[in-house]
Amino acid sequence: MIGDRIAIIGLGLMGSSMAQQLAADGLRLHGFDPDPARMSAFESKGGETAGSPAEAVAGCWAAVLSLPNSDVSKEVCLGEGGLSTSGISPLYVYDTTTGLPTDAIEIAMHLADVGVAYCDTTVSGNAEIAGRGELVVMVGGPLDSFRKGIPIFQAIGRSYHHVGEVGAGSRMKLLVNHALTIHRMALAETLVVAELAGMDLDRSLEVLRDGLSYSKAMDVWGDRMIAADHDPPFARLRQTSKDAKLIVEHGHDLGAPVALVEVVASVLDEGEKTGLAEMDNSSIIEVIRRRAGIGKIG
Repeated sequence: MIGDRIAIIGLGLMGSSMAQQLAADGLRLHGFDPDPARMSAFESKGGETAGSPAEAVAGCWAAVLSLPNSDVSKEVCLGEGGLSTSGISPLYVYDTTTGLPTDAIEIAMHLADVGVAYCDTTVSGNAEIAGRGELVVMVGGPLDSFRKGIPIFQAIGRSYHHVGEVGAGSRMKLLVNHALTIHRMALAETLVVAELAGMDLDRSLEVLRDGLSYSKAMDVWGDRMIAADHDPPFARLRQTSKDAKLIVEHGHDLGAPVALVEVVASVLDEGEKTGLAEMDNSSIIEVIRRRAGIGKIG
């Protein structure tokens, strides 16, 4: 490892959970987020705060980004007070933001002009999983940049994969989320059918987990869906709705049929517009319950 100081930019659910793991691994953290409350929470846990992304990377060899979307990534990397203006080189940027591969490629190209290496370093997991250091890390970028980032990946993840050049990390995340989005919706729909049929939901979930229908979605969201327990969120429904739209766009750009995800995207959009936006993405089941006349929330 080049040094023990790294910056983390974006201190929301995922960013703060990753910061917890990075600090536990002995790394000294500089942080930035536009939300003063998040900055105060970060500082209370021993982090050093800064007034901009450029200030945050002072004295650091790497920056981890955890941002709402790739438009914000562009601003953090290329805008006023962004990483491209920091004058820090070499600097390795590991961007965990879910966005389009084309955006990652654009950011990497412009940062390379000022001697900053960029990897789209996407992760599979939510804030709870991140808080246990058990994310799956998927990295697109030069192999040497990937190797330098391994101490970071080991701190936040249970596994890490170099999946290709810049853009491949974002594409892999969209593929993972493509399947996961469908699995989560399938589980929600199945549990509502079981509920309408008068089945014991806990026993039904136990049997679903034991058979060929099993997916990890059942472990992550099954109990919360049954209990209608969607707060606090580990990943907000509005963020999942945004991701579903990206998956649809990605598929359309490639000329691929994405009919199943389009259905899920419409359900998430309905949930976002009807009071579920800030709840955990397990709350997708509440849209299905409402449609079935057995709604439990709102």
